[in-house]
Amino acid sequence: MTQIIKGGNLPLSGEPMRVAVVRRSGGAEAPKVDAAALLVDADGKVRDRGDLVFYNQPEHAGSGIRLLGEAQGEGGVVADWLEIDPGRIEASVERVVVAASCDGGTFGEVEDLYVRAVSAATGAQLALYAVEDATTETAILLGEFYRRNGGWKFRAVGQGYDSGLPALATDFGFSPSEEEGEEDEPGSDGGMAQDVTAPAPAAYAPAPAPAAYVPAPVAVEKAGAPVPYSGAPQPAALGRLNDLPREMGPEFAYFEYQGEGKEDVETGLTLPRGFLAVDVVKKGAGHLDIVTLTVRKRRWRQVMRSGMGDLRGVGVLHHDGQSPLRLRVDTRGRWMIRLRPVSTLRSFDGPVEGYGPDVLAYTGDETGVRFRFEGDEDKKGYFGVAAHRKGGHWEYRFSRRDRGRGKGDLPRGPRLLVVEADGAWSMEPRPGGSGGFWSRSGR
Repeated sequence: MTQIIKGGNLPLSGEPMRVAVVRRSGGAEAPKVDAAALLVDADGKVRDRGDLVFYNQPEHAGSGIRLLGEAQGEGGVVADWLEIDPGRIEASVERVVVAASCDGGTFGEVEDLYVRAVSAATGAQLALYAVEDATTETAILLGEFYRRNGGWKFRAVGQGYDSGLPALATDFGFSPSEEEGEEDEPGSDGGMAQDVTAPAPAAYAPAPAPAAYVPAPVAVEKAGAPVPYSGAPQPAALGRLNDLPREMGPEFAYFEYQGEGKEDVETGLTLPRGFLAVDVVKKGAGHLDIVTLTVRKRRWRQVMRSGMGDLRGVGVLHHDGQSPLRLRVDTRGRWMIRLRPVSTLRSFDGPVEGYGPDVLAYTGDETGVRFRFEGDEDKKGYFGVAAHRKGGHWEYRFSRRDRGRGKGDLPRGPRLLVVEADGAWSMEPRPGGSGGFWSRSGR
């Protein structure tokens, strides 16, 4: 029996899963529901801002948990899907909490809400919990996947919050940076430009699109008529998340590489000319340096440089479109890098926060920007933002040492905004809006 009641638990095999937060739409006036996941350590707290996977932060690089998107089913049923592979979850994560938030109403107005986990390989049901007692809540902790005796289990929780996702996340130690006050004097280091040229691209066949997926209905044992079930999207890469023109970088399937210490990575890939995003995870202390290599294995272009410990960040590289892509990772301890299209990067079209190195997509007009840098544990470190445009040309738009605020400006897009940071940071277009980390404008 895989359907359980509130407070119940089930053992799991540890296989990769897809987890759906399912409900009946109820029409255009019905509340909007969003799925989320929190990665929690042995103390019951998130380790940093990256441990919240939600609409403004749809993927966790270190543990591979991500939002797959929304799927429609029969009878107005809608499902937000998460992908969870217990085998990839970092050892310091004890629980993965699955939650949902509600905008424009309460969960008492949401029809037929339930959470369902299925096998990613076979589609077989692993666990299901239907919520039947929701009233005034605007966020609900639906259930959690937790470690037990070397394996994994699922527990149905059903705990509600009247103050939305921020209040739920705060209970797990999540703390977005404070709102900005007065800014310091401008700290932009403009004019530092570099031109990089490259040969014309070689022929390349893009990765094929995934085949169409037909949802399969399933009956849920709860009060009222059976609820049709909305099928999971195919196991494909994240779709386009920004408005960057396609010539900024090729579309391709994700490629992932793992290693330890200093190592040259022969990817064997010859993609079209353009930018590629690089997710990086590094365990332990020590400096990290990632560069591309020439055919003769000489250092060519910088991808990421950081002195942060236990790093999870994003870098970028510009590929010439001819030579097979080669990378050198120089660090201590274990690491993972993943190549993905720049079309999957977060957009800078409102307030944005981050921790450590990152890359944002910008497609707007010339604008002023407010910057804030919190620094490392000692409130020190470096923070800089460079704007890269098609062809590899780039220039710094802002930089500072140690914690503080400042102002800068951005030229008209399209640009990639490459953030170098040794700690927490935030950026906001001037004049600033409201909402900060929780703003829904980027969805």
